[in-house]
Amino acid sequence: MNQKELKELIEFLIEKDIAEFELERGDVKVKIKRGGQAATVHAHGEMSYPAYSAGGAAEQRPAAAVPLSIAPSAPAEPVAEEILHLVKSPIVGTFYEAPSPGAPPFVKVGDVVEVGQVLCIVEAMKLLNEIESDVAGEVVKKMGSNGQPIEYGQELFAIRAKQ
Repeated sequence: MNQKELKELIEFLIEKDIAEFELERGDVKVKIKRGGQAATVHAHGEMSYPAYSAGGAAEQRPAAAVPLSIAPSAPAEPVAEEILHLVKSPIVGTFYEAPSPGAPPFVKVGDVVEVGQVLCIVEAMKLLNEIESDVAGEVVKKMGSNGQPIEYGQELFAIRAKQ
C-alpha cells in the first residue's frame, strides 16, 4: 500500500462516515479508527508514510495538530534527533528524478551535493524546472516518487548539511 492509496482510503472513510476500518494485505496490516475530526492509523509491516490530516485532499498538518500515526510492528529504538535541511517544491507539478527516461537519477540517497547542484526536475505546464540544492551536504532521504504529482511546499529531499 503506497502513500496515495492510504490517503485515498482515509478520505473515503471520512466521506462514508466509517469510524473503524481494518485491512490486511500480505504482511501489511492497517487499522484505522476515527473519532471526531482526527484519524488514527496503525500499520504493521514494511510501511512508512508522512502524517496526513483527515481533512482536505492536499492538506498536510504536523502530527501534533492531527493525531495520525503509523506504528511499526517492532518497537523502534530511540534515535538521537538530528536536524536535516528539507528541500521543498517551489511549485505544483510532476516530480522527475532524472533528466530523461532511462537516465540515472540526478542524486541518490548517500550522495554528497553542493549548493546549486540539480536534485530533480519539476514539470509544470510543459516547462521543466530544475530544483537545485540550497545547502551543501549529504542526501539522507528522497521523498518524491518519479513521475508522481507534487504540491507546492511538498518536501522532496532531506539533506544533512555540512558542518
